[in-house]
Order: sequence, then structure tokens, then C-alpha cells
Amino acid sequence: MQRLTTARCFAAVTARRPGSASVRSFTGAALILFSAAALAVEPGPDTGRRVYHAQCASCHGGRGEGAPDWKQPDDQGEMPAPPHDREGHTWKHADGMLYRIVKNGWRDPFNKTQRLTMPAFGQTLSPAEIRAVIDYLETLWTPEQRRFQEEESRREPYPPEAQRAPGPVPTQPRDKEQ
Repeated sequence: MQRLTTARCFAAVTARRPGSASVRSFTGAALILFSAAALAVEPGPDTGRRVYHAQCASCHGGRGEGAPDWKQPDDQGEMPAPPHDREGHTWKHADGMLYRIVKNGWRDPFNKTQRLTMPAFGQTLSPAEIRAVIDYLETLWTPEQRRFQEEESRREPYPPEAQRAPGPVPTQPRDKEQ
């Protein structure tokens, strides 16, 4: 993502300099190539961690620990944000379901209100960024939980818009000291 911004800034400065139209044409072509290359980079857990901290941590906690008393309804009758670490249940859901929840939002069926308690991020995050967040969440789970979730995801994979581009697959989450 940073490379895209850098490419755009460089191209904008270069295009304003006096020079021939061919320099501006070359700069425009370079911008298109740099932008396409930057967008083709497949985000992984590191990007997901940054997006998670920017978009999710305020409700789900900086380490995925969830809101305090997340198992009990709050004063409005809504279930607080659950943890995404090994103490929660996120790992029990397939990739496809997790993707839909992040993209479209979620209303816990136990809530007394009708509003979405998990906001929709489909207009804020790209499919690759949503997938990167899920990649990051997987690093918070035990190896057994990851295996279970991987099996669930075979039955309900990511939707087509979130499929990885051909090429190298980001590294799998490393087992942490538990």
C-alpha cells in the first residue's frame, strides 16, 4: 500500500515539471505500472495486523482478547465484541463466513436490538485487506484450532472476489509459544 502512495506522489511531482509530452506520457505509463504492481501484492498476516489494529482493535482488543464480559449482554442488551484469539470462537468459522461477517457486518442473534453490532467493512476495506485481517487472526490461534478452521474452510472457502492471485502464497502463521 505504501508503494502505491509513493508511486502516485512521484508521478504527480514529475508530471508538473516542465518538459515534453513524452516525459508526461512516460510518467503516466509508469504510474499505471507501479499502481498495478502495488495492487497485485497479496497482503498477508503483517498487513492484516496493521489493518486489524486500525479498524478492529478498538472493539476486539489490541491482542484479540475481546471486550470485557464478552459472554454477557451489555446494558443495551447487545453482546459485546468477542475475542478473536484462542479463547474465542472465531476459529470455529470457515473463511467464507468470516469474510462475509467482516464485509457485511453482523448482528448477534441474541441481541435485543436490531442494529448491526459488528459494522460492515466492505466499503472501507478491499477484499485483499479483509482476507489479510483473517490471515492475521489465524496467527492468534493454536495449531489445533488452525487445523479445525482449515477443514471448515474447505467446505466454505473465500468467495471469488477474495481468492488469492496466482503466485507465491504468503507464509503460514508460525506456531507461537503457548
